[in-house]
Amino acid sequence: MIKTAVDAWGTVDILINNAGITRDTLLMRMKKSQWQEVIDLNLTGVFLCTQAAAKIMMKKKKGKIINIASVVGLVGNVGQANYSAAKAGVIGLTKTVAKEYASRNINVNAVAPGFIASDMTAKLGEDIEKKILETIPLGRYGQPEEVASLVEFLALNPASNYITGQVLTIDGGMVM
Repeated sequence: MIKTAVDAWGTVDILINNAGITRDTLLMRMKKSQWQEVIDLNLTGVFLCTQAAAKIMMKKKKGKIINIASVVGLVGNVGQANYSAAKAGVIGLTKTVAKEYASRNINVNAVAPGFIASDMTAKLGEDIEKKILETIPLGRYGQPEEVASLVEFLALNPASNYITGQVLTIDGGMVM
């Protein structure tokens, strides 16, 4: 993937690790394959892409890496042991890589969305939606554009150049 980007554009300045899957089930019912599939994509994928992009960024002594985590990586969630562990791992990886690469002028941060309006949240049903919205002080789901704007800020705005190793929650106040 990184090679394809370099072949097309000559370099990599920004990496946004945003792939993710869920395989929700209670821990006692979770198969090892369900655990491993989520860990492989949501955590190992971030590791591999970061490693490949960082090699290029280190040579240039410049870069931005933004990892999409989740508030679930901060607080856990019933039925999501695999997803919670993977996203918590992304947060730990973010902080470690930020420390390792700061001297090379590479900023590494994580964005941790809460509940964002999507096809998935649209299918939850009124009772579940009501319970979720009661946990969000702003009383609504976030919009995909709001998450994208935060990522854009971290990637492109010069005001973000002194931000590294941080986890920015975008969750309507759910985790505070």
